[in-house]
Amino acid sequence: MSAANETGEYETQTNATGKLIILMVSAFIDMLGMLMILPLLPFYAEKLGAGGAIVGLLVAAFSVAQLVSAPYWGRFSDRYGRRPALLVSLVASAVAFVVFAYADSLWLLFLSRIVQGAGGGTVGVIQAYVADATRPDDRARVLGWLSAATNAGVAIGPAIGSWLRPLGAEWPGLVAAALCVVNMAFVWRYLTEARTLNTADRKAAVAGRGSSRVALLQVITHPNEPASRLIIIYAIAIGAFQGITAVLALFLGWRFGVTELTIGYFFTYIGVLSVVTRAIFLGPLVDRFGEARLSRIGLALLAIGLASLGLAPNLFTLAIAVGLLPLGTAFTFPCVTALLSRVISSAQRGLYMGVQQTFGGVSRVVFPVLFGFAYDRFGEPSPFFISASIVALTFFLARNIATFAPRKRPA
Repeated sequence: MSAANETGEYETQTNATGKLIILMVSAFIDMLGMLMILPLLPFYAEKLGAGGAIVGLLVAAFSVAQLVSAPYWGRFSDRYGRRPALLVSLVASAVAFVVFAYADSLWLLFLSRIVQGAGGGTVGVIQAYVADATRPDDRARVLGWLSAATNAGVAIGPAIGSWLRPLGAEWPGLVAAALCVVNMAFVWRYLTEARTLNTADRKAAVAGRGSSRVALLQVITHPNEPASRLIIIYAIAIGAFQGITAVLALFLGWRFGVTELTIGYFFTYIGVLSVVTRAIFLGPLVDRFGEARLSRIGLALLAIGLASLGLAPNLFTLAIAVGLLPLGTAFTFPCVTALLSRVISSAQRGLYMGVQQTFGGVSRVVFPVLFGFAYDRFGEPSPFFISASIVALTFFLARNIATFAPRKRPA
């Protein structure tokens, strides 16, 4: 695992690994703060008079702001560097958490989500950083490690949020904001660029002033091209998965009596499985099956898990169904993103990673609203069946994707 500089040469493995460890620590702290408050959001909204549809809109508000900002953050990072974009994102998150801490109305909850989403278009920037710092055949593995770090935050954050909640409604938000401040200091002090921005890079970014719109339209008008198909697969799968989080807490409360004091443990269970899968099993499985085949396995597991969630009659079957979700996402998203990084040029890597997040953001807007409406209109289990059906459709898009970027096997 080595980092490429602008001449196409590679840094030492020690330097590249050091940068990636710093990035993973930062991603862990960021996700820890976010997941301290996310599972509480439906309960806070419900106390302010919101139903399933409004909760869906609250979840979608983050993605609306993110999908607008993502391509611009990607292009910004291509031109000025990944580190400045990450710092701005952390500032936005800190402000959003403070607003959440003192939100006593639905519009303040919406404001918190919008502010965080506007600064949250940097997921693609982080992915571009990883692609800058690793060889193509290592990217799925390293993206898995990065997502393992973020899922460690998913595992720990909800439990901390539930523990803090009895101290006062504002405590989870304020502690999350404090973590953002710590993270900003950490990134400022230790995180450096994975590449050196040369004159050609900057000129290419300036020349691509309208490239965000062009890249977005390219996905729509040329859906059979490699980058387009990978972006669409990612968008559908992540929207279907994250969309159910809009109603998951309400569903678990309805069927199993889960409350805001216990919901964190379900997210912790998902997070622990995600960390173990991505940190330990993803790399060897990528080596054995390749990114393309493993992503299809992941899509199958995700679809089965979503459908099983809606059918689960007791906690034992619920644990099995929920357990399939982190397996499916762990095998799907790092592999699809790694394939995307290999079919686009390094000069446009930040841009297209941002475009991927934009389309993912669109689906994260549509699906929570759709599932919130279905929850109210068609019954509590219906969002899970709809989500599973949508994921199953991606198998048609995932055909022969191994031809997009074949792995180089040693002789």
